[in-house]
Amino acid sequence: MREAATRRALWQERVMLVLLTVCALVSVATTLAIVVALTVEAVGFFRVVPIWRFLTEREWTPLFAVKKFGILPLVCGTMLTAGIAMLLAVPLALLIATYLAEYASRQMRQRLKPIVELLAGIPSVLYGYFALLFVTPLLQKFIPSLPTFNALSPGIVLGFMVLPTIASLSEDAIYAVPQSIREASLALGATKLQTTLHAVLPAASSGITAACLLGFARAIGETMLVAIAAGMMPNLTLNPLEPVETMTAYIVQVALGDVPHGSLEYRTIFTVGLTLFVLTLVFNLTGLLLRERFLRTLRQM
Repeated sequence: MREAATRRALWQERVMLVLLTVCALVSVATTLAIVVALTVEAVGFFRVVPIWRFLTEREWTPLFAVKKFGILPLVCGTMLTAGIAMLLAVPLALLIATYLAEYASRQMRQRLKPIVELLAGIPSVLYGYFALLFVTPLLQKFIPSLPTFNALSPGIVLGFMVLPTIASLSEDAIYAVPQSIREASLALGATKLQTTLHAVLPAASSGITAACLLGFARAIGETMLVAIAAGMMPNLTLNPLEPVETMTAYIVQVALGDVPHGSLEYRTIFTVGLTLFVLTLVFNLTGLLLRERFLRTLRQM
């Protein structure tokens, strides 16, 4: 009887191992399929448009009569809106994370953290219309020359979209700092604020940096918010008061248009998508490497 139960347990364990392996391979295969699909179409694009022209030209007009294929205006628009978002999100997220990890009681932390993370569950299209119909008119009261479509309004709202990601990961990093570091600082006569600023936050700096990079990767990959509120004008500008077009917004624009399948204009979708994939991958990998470094540092403490 005992041997039958042991064999049954071993059989169940093998089945679960196979299922878990299949699930892991499905995620890997999906990523590889995305890379292959993007790369195949991008290779066809670069056979016509030299890659140096794609990376150095300052105009992006593949849908116009005079076609220009410089990705710089789209990259600039993407980085501008994401940069504005980070300028707003990082200070607020660090303040929230520091309060939750260092000053809030356990009951308050359990109540406030889900509320902060709730912002991540709001559909991005609602954020887009909120930026277009509320934030932009509000800003126009202070900046009358501000056009309806601009980079400032979606950048501000995008900051609130990525705030939960940065705040949650930063709070975990700060909370994971060993208590002995706090006790040693307090024993030397430091105040609670001095301990937080000069002992805890430096110890959690790798984890906080990783959280910021992951939040930035989330910001540059946002689609509907910038497509609705930022406009679809590929301007090479760093002025947040002007309309811009991001890489994701261009993909939406062409995907909804009447571009013939297999044409050069159609392949620009995949080329821009591959560029966005590479940028996001770089920031995500950098963030994960910093997070691993932070965890290794904690294990050594």
